Amino acid sequence: MSSSILPVSGFSPGSQLHEGAPSVPSALSEGSNGEKHPFLVQLGERIRRVRNGRGMTRKELASAAEVSERHLGNLELGVGNASVLILLQVAQALKTSPSELLDDQAAHSPEWQLIRELLANQDEATLRRAREVMLPIVDSATTASGQRPTRVALIGLRGAGKSTLGRMLAEDLDYPFVELSREIEKFAGCTISEIQALYGQNAYRRYERRALEETVQIYPEAVIATPGGIVAEPSNFNLLLSQCTTVWIRAHPEDHMNRVQAQGDMRPMAGNSEAMDDLKGILAQRSPFYAKAELHLDSSLKPLDETFLSLRAMVRKALQLEEKGIP
Repeated sequence: MSSSILPVSGFSPGSQLHEGAPSVPSALSEGSNGEKHPFLVQLGERIRRVRNGRGMTRKELASAAEVSERHLGNLELGVGNASVLILLQVAQALKTSPSELLDDQAAHSPEWQLIRELLANQDEATLRRAREVMLPIVDSATTASGQRPTRVALIGLRGAGKSTLGRMLAEDLDYPFVELSREIEKFAGCTISEIQALYGQNAYRRYERRALEETVQIYPEAVIATPGGIVAEPSNFNLLLSQCTTVWIRAHPEDHMNRVQAQGDMRPMAGNSEAMDDLKGILAQRSPFYAKAELHLDSSLKPLDETFLSLRAMVRKALQLEEKGIP
């Protein structure tokens, strides 16, 4: 917590963090009929949406924000009246601001979040120039030279088929194939799960940024399979959109779950009877960001070979590559 924040008299940061913290007056947390206060319900829903979008569990957010999981749970359910300092801690852990958690429009609009990140901390002259050039709207998928980026990035939730289809596409195009998750692990010197367990989500996003920057620098042409949560960090997603031709590989929630389990990873169901609801929540939150991709492909509609042919055709058309025979 920043030293510039002065504690309220009789309160120190963290005093509401423990299970036995005194409850707030009911008049503040309930409506006139004893029901949940609508404002607190909306605030809880926004916090949950942002948390889902960043791919964080409630336990992970509670740890990062240094609040009890019970206190955070009450906040998300609309029955916890958080102090300003607690709200600040939660916002900082989510890499956003309290005002964004309180602003329903900001929580719902992916475009606003991406644009805001680009313009953050710019001086007035830069902001003025940005405003002047926003009209007319230009195609963000093209480079300054008018040429579409020849790197192809596959985005989407885990289990969509990005790695399988990505390898097939790379072979067809004779491009290098890059599994960005593996590049992140090389930078960190440990697995993705170890990065998150030892250092947290924010450290993971920094490794993700470094891996993406190096990949873009090394490979003028490549097929890149990206982690499902890359859209959760606006700066990383903006870089991806500007440097790659992007394809959203989407699938039905049941297929996402089944494919991950078929790979031998039982974590989605381990000790979590509500895993499918969590998956659907994350997918619903991230879908507006995934939809920013130039090309969309549903991997649940057809068998693998037919799905690949559809991917191959749309990418070759987008890159204006000549067709070649398929063995």
